[in-house]
Amino acid sequence: MILRKATVNDIDGISQLISTLVIQYIFPTCSKEGGQLILNSMTPNNILAYLKAGYEYHVAEINAELVGVVGIKNNSHLYHLFIADSQQGKGLSRTLWEMARDVCLANGNTGYFTVNSALNATGVYLKFGFEPTCGVREKFGVKDMPMELHVTR
Repeated sequence: MILRKATVNDIDGISQLISTLVIQYIFPTCSKEGGQLILNSMTPNNILAYLKAGYEYHVAEINAELVGVVGIKNNSHLYHLFIADSQQGKGLSRTLWEMARDVCLANGNTGYFTVNSALNATGVYLKFGFEPTCGVREKFGVKDMPMELHVTR
């Protein structure tokens, strides 16, 4: 497995991986409009815009196939963390999260992180040490769970 910083050459693969998993796991918790809103935000053009805006993305590859992605916004907000079905349950989400966390800390993050967890992913984030900041919320037809983490160095 190769873990590396994402480049613009990865935008199509990132978009495809995320979109497939959003349809499978997040759509069932959204309204039709909310699901489409999320899916529209995962297009290659939007992934490129995130990279150009300074979001930090890392990917995992096996045999040149993209199997995981993590994206961080503003050096503190876990924006994307998606793992291909074939690799779920093998610790890859933790590996990518810890890589992203360590990059953020090296880039000056003081140890505070946030995530707006999809409802089916809250258990993963709880295992990482994130804690809910409130209950489930719904915005524009999308349900999520705001969470935060304070890392001590």
